[in-house]
Amino acid sequence: MTTRVVVADDQALIRAGFRALLESAPDIEVVAEAADGEEAVEAARQHLADVVLMDIRMPKLDGLGATRCICGDPSLAGVKVLVVTTFEADEYVYEALRAGASGFLLKDTEPAELLQAVRVVARGDALLSPSVTRRLIADIAGRPGLAGTGKAPTRLLDPLTEREKEVLALVAQGLSNDEIAAKLYVSPLTAKTHVSRAMTKLGARDRAQLVVLAYESGLVAPGAR
Repeated sequence: MTTRVVVADDQALIRAGFRALLESAPDIEVVAEAADGEEAVEAARQHLADVVLMDIRMPKLDGLGATRCICGDPSLAGVKVLVVTTFEADEYVYEALRAGASGFLLKDTEPAELLQAVRVVARGDALLSPSVTRRLIADIAGRPGLAGTGKAPTRLLDPLTEREKEVLALVAQGLSNDEIAAKLYVSPLTAKTHVSRAMTKLGARDRAQLVVLAYESGLVAPGAR
C-alpha cells in the first residue's frame, strides 16, 4: 500500500530534498508540494493525502494554522500531520501537537528515520519516541499556564479506568510500551492495549495527544515522577 504525502515548506530547495528522499522509497508517493499553509490544506483535501509533512514557519497561513484546519476538518480525519522543525528554536511545537499534529521531527533527522516516521504516522501509530517525548515534556515544563498544576485530574479523564490512568501517566513521562510493561509487570501487548484504549476513550489521535492531555488534565505535572 502506497502512502500519499504532501510536502509543505516555504523553501523550494527543502521541498525538493524531501521529495527526492521520500520518493526513493517504493511505498511512498509525494502527491503535492505546498509553499504555504493555505496550499497545504488545499493539497491535503484535493489529493486525499495520508500524511502532510508540515513546516511551521510559512507565509499566508503558518503550519500551526494549517494543522488546525486539517485536524479540525472531519472530512480530513484520515490525514495525519507530521511537523518538521528545529525543536529548540521553534516555540510552536507544543501548540501544533495541541492542534492535532501526530508528532514532529527535527530537520536534522537522518533520512531513514524520516521515511520510517512517515510510515508510522500513516499507520496511525505513535510517532513520539521516549527521547522525543522527554524533550516535549521539558518544553511543556518551561511554559507556565500550559501544563497541569499537579492538582487533582479534571473530569476529562473520567472515562478511563485506574489502570489506564496509570498507563497514561507513564506515557506522559516518556516511557515506551516495553518500559511501561516492565514497570507494571504486564506484557508489552497488554501495555499497548491499555494505551490504545486510552486513546479511544479520550478521542486522542495518537500518543502525542495523550501526552498533551495528561498534562492539561493535571494528571501529571512537569517534573513529576
